[in-house]
Amino acid sequence: MALRKPPEHKPQISQVTPPAAIAGGELQIRGKGFARADRPRVTIGDVGAPVIIGSDSLVIARVPEGATAGELIIATGDQASDSWACDIGILVAESLHPVANPAIDSMGNIYTTFSGSRGQKVPVAVYKVDLNFNLKPFINELMNATGLAFDAEGTLYISSRYDGMVYQATPNGNLSVFVEGMGVATGIAFDRDHNLYVGDRSGTIFKISPNRQIFVFATLEPSIAAYHLAFGPEGYLYVTGPTTSSFDSVYRISHEGEVEVFYRGLGRPQGMAFDEEGRLYVASSLAGRKGVVRIYPDRRADLFLSGPGIVGLAFAPSRAMIVATTNALHRVDVGIKGRPLVG
Repeated sequence: MALRKPPEHKPQISQVTPPAAIAGGELQIRGKGFARADRPRVTIGDVGAPVIIGSDSLVIARVPEGATAGELIIATGDQASDSWACDIGILVAESLHPVANPAIDSMGNIYTTFSGSRGQKVPVAVYKVDLNFNLKPFINELMNATGLAFDAEGTLYISSRYDGMVYQATPNGNLSVFVEGMGVATGIAFDRDHNLYVGDRSGTIFKISPNRQIFVFATLEPSIAAYHLAFGPEGYLYVTGPTTSSFDSVYRISHEGEVEVFYRGLGRPQGMAFDEEGRLYVASSLAGRKGVVRIYPDRRADLFLSGPGIVGLAFAPSRAMIVATTNALHRVDVGIKGRPLVG
């Protein structure tokens, strides 16, 4: 008669979702044997993670401050699970005020804003974070810096929701006006023909040609916060603009300016970025879970990254995702290549 194997007493993790998080985000951990001896305990690296919900087969844990990319382990009694690899963001810079995507140059330097409340004059409007994560003032004299985008030549453009202007900034921080009269100018993006698109959150998407001719490209429902713009792989313009609804949409606009709903069902969608496989990442919430939502070309969606207060994101040349919250930047080493932002 064959001997029966002794029961497996240690906790076993079968799934952790989403695959990435920043501090304050929540991870759902599924498996078995999480509460055989006592309340489950979770560590990420060597930092304890608060358990929000704990049962024998499901644990929801909050990512603590100070946790870094590393191994997640569940323990109960004196038994611990095997480790599960997680992509946990590290803090890059704080004491900021982004309201949209950061911008990243070809070298990997990151640009972000201290936007301030409407009409607030701040000491530094745009910061540069170098490759060693040193935070340096880049632009001082600008009110309510909002959207950031690089053109194909590497010139940085900055919108101001205060004066309706879009500015150009040289690499050493000299500022000049590119175009004015853009209403409450928020998100900006370039197409492959070097046209600049500007979202006026009161309901208009403007198109500005390289010789600065201005056209009304499309009209949308006004946003309570901002329009955020990104070009997809087919050359269509994608737009988010949070409203008072908890069931907002990502819009897609054709070359002719025809607007359609690409995906409906997000809470407060904001900054966006595409990866090289055509998947769209949106700072928003999905089914009440806050973070970065990934939308596939076939319009399926899942939560890719968990975290509070996220307003924008961008992919770095190092295949990391730079995540902007309302007061900080985080780097998450997700190993995903972003698609070029121009067009």
